[in-house]
Amino acid sequence: MEVKLVQVDAFSREVFKGNPAAVCLLSRTVDDTWMQNVAREMNLSETAFLFPRSPGVYGLRWFTPAVEVDLCGHATLASAHVLWEEGLAARAADLRFETRSGELRAASRDDWIQLDFPAEPAEPAEPPRGLIEALGVEARHVGRNRFDYLVEVGSEAELRAVAPDMAALRRIGGRGVIVTSRPAGGGFDFVSRFFAPATGIDEDPVTGSAHCCLGPYWQGRLGRNPLTGYQASARGGVVRVRVAGERVQLAGQAVTVFRTTLTTP
Repeated sequence: MEVKLVQVDAFSREVFKGNPAAVCLLSRTVDDTWMQNVAREMNLSETAFLFPRSPGVYGLRWFTPAVEVDLCGHATLASAHVLWEEGLAARAADLRFETRSGELRAASRDDWIQLDFPAEPAEPAEPPRGLIEALGVEARHVGRNRFDYLVEVGSEAELRAVAPDMAALRRIGGRGVIVTSRPAGGGFDFVSRFFAPATGIDEDPVTGSAHCCLGPYWQGRLGRNPLTGYQASARGGVVRVRVAGERVQLAGQAVTVFRTTLTTP
């Protein structure tokens, strides 16, 4: 069996920036072990597996090199980009994805891709033992949603200087930790970084699903909507966020890096 695979840099208009995701185009569902092995082989934050359900509707699953995850923004953005770029779907119609987090949608908006995702607000929480020490920060606020901890720090300089103890973070529990702050200058409403060593990703370059939490948080803090966030990883990426009740609209750009074929039994 031959499977087409496309690698995309998501939340970027330039190659080698944003967050790389591999997208496997399948004709049907396949074995979970095979998908996990492909994700491990690709060794990216996430590999997406797409298979058609009906016209305009696709099954979508995401795997890190270590585990399957319930929600992933950048690999969903990459999947929409691939479907349109490969001529498998018309840009005029919204795409619908059936996932472990319910139905997600993607729409083409000029040269941006807009995703419709569930809002994942964080409730204020006591930091678990070892979290603040593992990050090496002074926290202004700590919250938690069903996936991640959210930690606000005092400045962008402090955020950029964070060098976590990954082994200690791995013991905290949950999917990962979002660290965020106000930006040092104009152009963005907030900045962030995301660490998820428990799922095999020490630092994720640009995390769409984290903005399902960051959008509601900064809307509440700043009193404005929409917002623009910058994820300050080494690769960096821009995410536009609009909070709409229990949903969040995320917008980003994407660029294809390469296309290849997997040959597999």
